Amino acid sequence: MAAEDQSQTSQSDLPYVLILKPPPSFVLFGDHFFHSPNFQYLKAYESPLPLPHFLHTHARSVQALLSSGGAPVTADTIRLLPRLGLVVTTSQGLNHIDLSECRRRGIAVAGAGTIFSADCADSAVGLLIDVLRKISAANRYVKQGLWSSQGIYPLGYKLGGKHVGIVGLGSIGTEVAKRLEPFGCSISYNSRSKKPLVPYTFYPNVVELAANCDALIICCALTDETHHLISKEALLALGKDGVIINIARGPIIDEKELVHCLVKGEIRGAGLDVFEHEPDVPVELFALDNVVMSPHNAVFTRESFDDLCKLVVGNLEAFFSNEPLLTPVALDDLPHFSGRKD
Repeated sequence: MAAEDQSQTSQSDLPYVLILKPPPSFVLFGDHFFHSPNFQYLKAYESPLPLPHFLHTHARSVQALLSSGGAPVTADTIRLLPRLGLVVTTSQGLNHIDLSECRRRGIAVAGAGTIFSADCADSAVGLLIDVLRKISAANRYVKQGLWSSQGIYPLGYKLGGKHVGIVGLGSIGTEVAKRLEPFGCSISYNSRSKKPLVPYTFYPNVVELAANCDALIICCALTDETHHLISKEALLALGKDGVIINIARGPIIDEKELVHCLVKGEIRGAGLDVFEHEPDVPVELFALDNVVMSPHNAVFTRESFDDLCKLVVGNLEAFFSNEPLLTPVALDDLPHFSGRKD
């Protein structure tokens, strides 16, 4: 009995990590996924209280917050947590966190680092090959029994030798480029600034990049500057033989204009892992064989989640031990993120 009392006391003394909504890891593997003996979770989503009331009740207890893309960390939320010192996110994107408010308050942010970059790049190239070679569409053709009745399926297009433009040559964009080089693709890119150490052609304007590419792959972060960066003008510059791939964030593309261009045949096709109003997807895309879609799961592999677990727990344990974070986000070097939810 004494040992049980001691265990309960020890548990109650552990610092709190707030979770606003369950991250995908909890949905897939259970809420023990990020377990540590050095802290405990305070799960706002399990409380019947309205969120502001819940936060007000526990305001003095919360020192860290574990966030995911589906749970925006807004300035209003941050202001209700006077002891908050760290926000850890399970996603590579940061647009769901009000980084300006974190910077103003001196709150540290720890991201997912580059652990998702390889998986995301694999998905980008997979989508590109699928759209060009019509793999998913041909699969439906066979399964619907059309091969025997209608014969040879329409021709696809080779990847080798294509001019591919990458929007955002960060860790993901660089991994995409590495995978495309062995196919003999010619790589060019658009980024916030020219990368002096890379051999690829730089275009400071995304419309000019699109006009000189057969395929455009979106790998940049969603910020106020990149919202609807891929506009009607950029899509028309890509042209009727062009393909667009998006494994970044949905609102980087003006989705209404994208749908129009696809339906009207003004671009050849699209591979989309992300959408502007997830989980809602434009119904016009469902009937298009030149569009391949996945449910925002480009980084969802068992291996990446194993790495994520180590990283999230490691960052939280480092914070509570007053040690350096494993993957700190340099807030002073970032463009402006509005903190809106993608």
